[in-house]
Amino acid sequence: MTFCYRLLFLCISSISIVTSTFGLMYNSPYSALAQTSVTGCQTSALERFGRHKVAPGETVESIAQRYNLTPATIIAMNPALQNSKVAIGSEIQIPPYNGIVIEVPPGQNWRQIAAKYKIRPDALFEVNGCQKNPKFVFVPEVKRFRDGRSRSVSDRRTEAGALRHRPITESFPSTSTPSKLAGYPLAEVATVALPYGWQTNPTNGEVFFHSGVDLLAAKGTPVQAIGDGTVAFANEQGTYGKLVIINHSGGLQSRYAHLDSIKVSVGQQVKKGGIVGTVGTTGTPTTNQPHLHFEVRSSSSLGWAAQDPKGYLQR
Repeated sequence: MTFCYRLLFLCISSISIVTSTFGLMYNSPYSALAQTSVTGCQTSALERFGRHKVAPGETVESIAQRYNLTPATIIAMNPALQNSKVAIGSEIQIPPYNGIVIEVPPGQNWRQIAAKYKIRPDALFEVNGCQKNPKFVFVPEVKRFRDGRSRSVSDRRTEAGALRHRPITESFPSTSTPSKLAGYPLAEVATVALPYGWQTNPTNGEVFFHSGVDLLAAKGTPVQAIGDGTVAFANEQGTYGKLVIINHSGGLQSRYAHLDSIKVSVGQQVKKGGIVGTVGTTGTPTTNQPHLHFEVRSSSSLGWAAQDPKGYLQR
């Protein structure tokens, strides 16, 4: 069955605006389309739209370059610029990334939207603030090398014209030296209560994307780092509860959530097997049984993209 997804071109009356020192003004009309982002998830792309007041001498091309966007994206978000001309003093919409805004037909879910636009579903979900049933979503695009490696949109100007511009696909390989990250966050192999990927919430029956794996363990069980790294976060974080995030080499990151206690601090260097906390039930776990929610993420131009932890869990 084919569904009609409409690109969204808006003409909305002016609203109150706050101007930054860089000329980008927030409270964009696009932000009015966004539902509030879920606690513990990144701010929705629609909430991050801004408005730019055109200064003398500026063109669509120069404005696009200033915000690391393509002229096509600027024009798509501002239909009045179809002739590529900008009037001094006019205000134009500035998205956080190259991409499009679509209106989602009733009844459609993240998997169907992602399949249509050939974009990784968890990336689309998180870029849009982890909303359950959004009416409008931002579909981002990234530039890739011929070998499939992703590259930040900020490097777009330096790439050869022969490289194709296409949506995000199934992986976000790091451009740095590959990491040999492998280990296990508990002393003993645990039962998997909930695996990675699209799942049905056992408490309410809702389908959602599970960005990690839940490993059953008794409350207070020591949790250990799966590899050497630096602690990037160690505190309460929304639905994660008590959370520890460790940055590893090779553009990889591990996350340990729903902890009962935290044993490390931000900036601390940890070794593989080092204790980072203890198993608990803090935050909003999907089951009442004590467990460790464990994630592995890789660096991408859109942030830290969730990976299937299975390939990294080794005893």
